[in-house]
Amino acid sequence: MSAAVPALADEAAADRSPDASSALLDQWADGPGTHPLIPDVSRAGHRLGSRPPRGEIVTRVTDHGARADGTTDCAPAFNAALRAVGERGGGVVLVPRGTYLLASPVFVHWSGVVLRGAGREATVLHFSRTLDDGYRQARQSNGNSRWSWTGGQIWFVAAERRARSEAEDFAGTEGWLLGDTLADVAPAARGQRTLLVSATSGLRAGDMVVLECDNPPDASLLTHLAGDVPGALSYDWPRRAPQLVTGSGGQYVQYATLQWPVRVEAVLGDRLVVLAQALKHDLRPGWPARLRAIGPTVSDSGVEHLTIRNEPVAMTAHNRHPGSNGVCFQAVHDCWASGVRVENCDLGFGFTSAKSVTLSDVVVGGRAVHHSFACRMQSHDNLVEDFVIEEFTVPVPSGAIHHGLNVEGLSSGNVWRRGRMAEGTFDTHRALPFENVRTDITLVNNGRVGGSAASGPLFGARMAHWNVRSTGDSAYAVAVADVAPRSVTLGVRGTGDTASGLPRDFAGDLQNLAAQQGSTPRVTDLYAAQRDHPH
Repeated sequence: MSAAVPALADEAAADRSPDASSALLDQWADGPGTHPLIPDVSRAGHRLGSRPPRGEIVTRVTDHGARADGTTDCAPAFNAALRAVGERGGGVVLVPRGTYLLASPVFVHWSGVVLRGAGREATVLHFSRTLDDGYRQARQSNGNSRWSWTGGQIWFVAAERRARSEAEDFAGTEGWLLGDTLADVAPAARGQRTLLVSATSGLRAGDMVVLECDNPPDASLLTHLAGDVPGALSYDWPRRAPQLVTGSGGQYVQYATLQWPVRVEAVLGDRLVVLAQALKHDLRPGWPARLRAIGPTVSDSGVEHLTIRNEPVAMTAHNRHPGSNGVCFQAVHDCWASGVRVENCDLGFGFTSAKSVTLSDVVVGGRAVHHSFACRMQSHDNLVEDFVIEEFTVPVPSGAIHHGLNVEGLSSGNVWRRGRMAEGTFDTHRALPFENVRTDITLVNNGRVGGSAASGPLFGARMAHWNVRSTGDSAYAVAVADVAPRSVTLGVRGTGDTASGLPRDFAGDLQNLAAQQGSTPRVTDLYAAQRDHPH
């Protein structure tokens, strides 16, 4: 531990104690949003961690022409049913028992709309065509397909967001369609919830807004997100991470600002606003910040109790995938997938600029996958729990890669918990994801970490890998104390060593903590412990 960071002295003592996890949790509770190593993820997931509502059945897909006969293309009926319920203000679209053939994707463009099957084994949506064939191609100039990392056969996205992406062929359009500036925000410290703003006339309690902070050319904000460790200060940001510094390069233009959707909890007079979550980083004078309208989006919609079964097209070479995908949440908030299985996919479940989405009791199976779970493009505070990646029925072919649990692109506050992974690894995929947690997970650990070198560092600050069991005798990408600044690697078991096997982006003391390696911590689930701990 570094003497330059006095606050870490207690953590060093905790590492020598019989149970470091309990001591660390007590220290976190003293200042949940300000702990130097552990992120506050206690409010990750739908509506700050609350269960999605049940909702009332409004219509059935069979009322709109869907037939579970294996020959009728039911995609038009599904989309018509979703539209009918969306335009009436929300409700449940029921998919009765059976196998339904769909030749194109299903879009959820409305808030408060739920697509509900009769159970994972009872309701199967058989998608006969890839997104390339059933929707449109999305090839980059180098031949790579964007369907390798985004897009879904069931796709939650605002109609305006979809139309803009189609009109511009994705060029710079994967983020939010932000609206007007509602207020400028004064400097504040990490952990604060009450902010001084220029005006409150455009703000209301309960609104979801976007806190936008400029990413300056000197990369001082990026250095801060990397924990302000010496190696981050000396890192050549403009040369090694041009997409993060300048927001350049096609879909990466939004990296010119850091964008965090957050709910307004209260408005106090004409100059103060209280946020529902604490700031994850400082707001400093050189980083102008503002609250903006979130723009067109979808919220409080979900998909439940069914299987998405793609036609088993053979897995292609890396990043050339045609889009045998599952569920995508793009520029939406407070949505969910529950009891959903995805088979024979390129991308199983995807977050693209998604906020506060909960995936629970979800499964990825069938032939080899590129991304089982992808969390990208400034996706924040999402929760994936009780998840399974099954052993592939067809292994990863030569020239292809399976990643596993992906997080990238300035994404923060995301949690993966109570999972079993027969395939894949902890894929921290560059572009400086920070303050994310993987906890109470068992994995074989046979995937690979990815990400473009031009996207910058693998890790930002406060990544926590907590109570992880590797059955494949590999610490690769799981024990990350040698590469992740101000991180916690705690209770990793079943590994022959503690080396991450990953390239190191930052030199010097990373000011992190590795504790209880080889032993089971008393606090087995960091997310559950934070939610249950009085603070």
